[in-house]
Amino acid sequence: MENKSLFERLGGSSGIATLVEEIVAKHMENPVIRARFRPYLEMPEKLAQTKKHLCTFLEAGGGGPQQYTGRSMPDAHRGMNISTNEYIAALDDILAVLREQHIDERTQQEVLAIAYSLKGDIVHV
Repeated sequence: MENKSLFERLGGSSGIATLVEEIVAKHMENPVIRARFRPYLEMPEKLAQTKKHLCTFLEAGGGGPQQYTGRSMPDAHRGMNISTNEYIAALDDILAVLREQHIDERTQQEVLAIAYSLKGDIVHV
């Protein structure tokens, strides 16, 4: 496991797709952030595109073969006024899914470190 990339430890493309599906489902139910995510239920094409971008972002960031060509984090979150509480709620959902999927502690910590490194690009209140 020590030589495997984060991409491989997350289960490759199919594993990441499963994680993204479960994370988005948790976001839809999380009382702190669901108002931001539930409108996507009315826009299935936008929801699918958002999930695809997130998968590609995670694959590329984890050392996979994908190239992320979506908007930058600041551009994707500009004008959304995401609070620290909302950001932490999203991270809690991510961590819960990683644990539910029995992702090892080291990998969980790497994912959270990446997420925390993006905080300044996402939180704008």
